[in-house]
Amino acid sequence: MTLRVLALSRYGALGASTRMRFMQYIPALEGAGLQIQVQALFDDAALAARYERVAYSLGTIMQCFTRRIAALQNRNNFDVLWIEKEALPWWPQWIEAAMLRGVPYMLDFDDAVFHNYDQHRLAAVRHLFGQRLDGLMAQASLVVAGNDYLAQRARDAGASWVEVLPTVIDLDRYPYPHPAQATRSSVPPVVVWIGSPSTVRYLQLLQEPLQSLAKRMPFVLRVIGGEVAFPGVQVECLPWTESTEVAHIANADVGVMPLLDSPWERGKCGYKLIQYMACGLPVVASPVGVNASIVRDGVNGFWSHDAQSWACALEKLLTDASLRVRMGAEGRQQVERDYSLQVTAPRLAGWLHKAAHQG
Repeated sequence: MTLRVLALSRYGALGASTRMRFMQYIPALEGAGLQIQVQALFDDAALAARYERVAYSLGTIMQCFTRRIAALQNRNNFDVLWIEKEALPWWPQWIEAAMLRGVPYMLDFDDAVFHNYDQHRLAAVRHLFGQRLDGLMAQASLVVAGNDYLAQRARDAGASWVEVLPTVIDLDRYPYPHPAQATRSSVPPVVVWIGSPSTVRYLQLLQEPLQSLAKRMPFVLRVIGGEVAFPGVQVECLPWTESTEVAHIANADVGVMPLLDSPWERGKCGYKLIQYMACGLPVVASPVGVNASIVRDGVNGFWSHDAQSWACALEKLLTDASLRVRMGAEGRQQVERDYSLQVTAPRLAGWLHKAAHQG
């Protein structure tokens, strides 16, 4: 019997979290006999407008939630609900719980979105919504978390079944070595960062070390999906597209992931590190949250805690091609073993089947 799944995603394919934790799994899940219907809360048009305007318009919000409510009203046509983070953000928990009643549901978290509520600057929000997601986790058939930090929150909330599923790549999209690596020019070397307009702010942490390094050696900072300008640093800003992202990463030398050390960042899943490693690049990262386990310091890259260590790590890698190759190969092997769709898709299919029959 075909398992009917309603996937209530946060975004359409333009949203990185939805694309990697939902959309890329659908062909494999359908191949395993699941019938998936996706309903995005904020579709690509809404998200693109948000990137341009910083916030959603009131009209967009109303339209998006009207569509989501309609989808939830038809939930009994499905065997299980597969929900990205939450079905009705910022709604009272009792309303969302009522709209989910009668059908088993699985919650998927790749960010610490519960901190939007329990660490909000307004005490009233913390009081009214601080435990909102904990209540939904406790009633879920299954909570799937992108890392141990998120998984522990679900366990503390009383979730009866919690699994950790890292954010992964499809090896078919990341051939190794990538053709771009065979044709690229190695002078000057390229440091790459990939993200979105909402996360490019983390690159400000690298302004000082990159400016210091630029005084000693030539290199290019390639920024995919965002815009920055650091005086004295050669910066190349490229738009993100699904068709070009792999080549733009592979045609580089070192991948970076700077982060602040706060509860929100500890909930991140290190996806850009996995992309770099899949392309055979060594990485340099802030050892925050899951980054500290993805990056094996001195093996597939380096941890960097401050401006001096960032500059030293990058200089070491940019001036030693053999070290880059060795560390890049270690990273690729780690991705093939632990962070690929080919490994995780069968697990997810099994979990959805089991969750559906626990209702």
